[in-house]
Formats: sequence, structure tokens, C-alpha cells
Amino acid sequence: MTFLSLRARCVLGSIGKMAVSLILLLTALWGALALWYQLSGGTASQAIGALLWGALGVASIALWWMRGDARVLLPYAAGFMLLLLWWSLITPKQQRVWADDVARNVTGKVAGNLVTLDNVRNFDWRSDDDYTVKWEQRSYDLDELRTVDTALSYWTGPYIAHTLISFGFADGRFLTFSIEIRKEKGERFSAIGGFFKHFEMSLIAADERDILRVRTNARGEEMHLYRVMMPKAAMRSLFLAYLDEAQALKARPQFYHTLTANCTTIVFEMVRRIVPGLPFDYRLLASGYLDRYLFDVKGLVPGLTFQQLRDGGHITARARAANDDADFSHAIRRGMPGYDETGYPKLQMPRQ
Repeated sequence: MTFLSLRARCVLGSIGKMAVSLILLLTALWGALALWYQLSGGTASQAIGALLWGALGVASIALWWMRGDARVLLPYAAGFMLLLLWWSLITPKQQRVWADDVARNVTGKVAGNLVTLDNVRNFDWRSDDDYTVKWEQRSYDLDELRTVDTALSYWTGPYIAHTLISFGFADGRFLTFSIEIRKEKGERFSAIGGFFKHFEMSLIAADERDILRVRTNARGEEMHLYRVMMPKAAMRSLFLAYLDEAQALKARPQFYHTLTANCTTIVFEMVRRIVPGLPFDYRLLASGYLDRYLFDVKGLVPGLTFQQLRDGGHITARARAANDDADFSHAIRRGMPGYDETGYPKLQMPRQ
């Protein structure tokens, strides 16, 4: 064996060892975060568990490099297998001390064209922490379904937005569906926690004066609203797909996942079952650009530029001005491309 070939083997061996070490470091990081988000016993137990696991991973790698014997990795490998077993046994739950706004998931029954929904949320929000709790039963005639709108609410810069789908009916009412984390009392959203089974999933159906207004008026988020061009049969199928999702959650709770099971990807999967062939796109993950995706697949009002649609659909100021308007849903749509208020009855604020 020549000197050059021996040196090449040494270099390749070192590169391979570094690659394996990087993989081991990533498993140590994953395990530490899994323990941080899932260990019971409070913050102290979580921190101790995460630090001990991370230290075991780093020490195992260091010992391997010092001794050159891969057998020193066996205890870590065995520990990782046990960690994976523990992870697989973590299941979502229906019963926790839920935050008020996600305490109930919507459920529904279909009888012909009539859909009856239980647990439709209609909170009166004065601030994010000051609100009147109100859950209602509502009925909708699917023959009266007229429109589908997509709302994008920006809460963390331009790259990520929360996606909501709103259905409009001939009687002037709008019903909005939203896939959300089902947080417990006192919990806050964590994108990292969403990778580690930290949140169950919630499906909320709500009045727009609740679910849109809380984001624009109480939480200070920016919102854009777009009319989605869909045949009536597809609108109906999408509405019923939400009810199927609601029944599935009632039968078996699911975990929210930041990347694969969130407010945008789940809706996309429902729509793709109705409209086969829709391409997957990075903008489904960077949900702040979902409106550009809808424009590119010709899902928005035709004949206008994307900027015209975006500017016309910027409803934040209109929502804040219509805060106490009984006709909130129509007030925020005046100026939105594709909206035509003729034929809609004037809505009145229900008496308290």
C-alpha cells in the first residue's frame, strides 16, 4: 500500500468519524429537547434530565475520539434505544386543564343539506386576557354555501402566518375554521415545542367577530383576507372535510406538529384530496407566502396582480375600525377583491 493511499484512507476515516460524531451530537440534542418538553416534575426535573442526557452524548463522543474504540458508544446507543421506546409511548390526551379558547373542539352532524355544529366559539374579546366565554350550537344549510376565503394572520414577521378558512353563506353569516395548538392554561406557543409532542391539536369553528377580531384587535396581528375561487361542489367538500377532521379528533386526539401537522399543511391535504394534482411547495411550510402560492396556482380572483389582491385584502385597519360593528364580516370585506355585498342581508348584533 502506497503512502498516498494510506493517507487517503486516514482522511476518509476521519471524515467518516466526524460525520458519525455529528449524527451522535444531533441525537443528543434531540434527546435533550425531548426530555425538556416531556419530562414531568417541573422545570427543575426537565432541566436536569436534558443536561444529563446532553452530557452523556458529548462525553461518549469525546471518549470515542480519545480511545479510538467504538465500543465506548454502546452505553449511549442503548440509552438512545430506551429513549426512543419512551418517546413512542407518549400519546396525546383529550383531558387536560385546557385554556378557555381551546377548551372545546367543534363537532358536527349532517342531515341532508343541514349541518348542525356544537361548540362554535363566539367569544367577546376585550383583550387577549379579558373576554366573555361563549360556545354556541349553530346550523348551516350547505345549499346556501356561497364563498370560501383564506385569512393569513402574521404574528411573527413575514415568513410565518396562521391560516384560517372562512365559509360564507347566503344569509350573510360567515363561519371560520382554524387548526390550532390545544394549549393548557398558562401555556404559550413554542415552535420548537411543536416538534416534540408538546401540544395536542385543536379544531376551532368560530364566528369571525371572535376568531379574526381577536387576532387583529386584541393581539395586534396583521391580517390579509383573500377570496378563493372554488366550484360550489368543492366548497361543500372542503366544509365536510373539516367535519371529518373534527370527528377524527373527537375519536382520537392528535399531536400538533410545527412542520407536518399544522394550520396550513392539514388544510392543504384536505384541499388536495378535493383538487388532485396540487403541487407541494416550500410556501406551504413558509406559510407567510401561502397567498403567493394560491396566486400562482390560479386560486385567487383573476384579472388582478398579486399586489392588488394583497393590498385589497389587507383588512387589519378595517377590522380595528369595525370592532363594535354588528356587520363585522362585511365591513372587513369592503374593498377586498371578489367581494360583492349585494344580496347579503344586513346583520344585526344579537341581544345579550
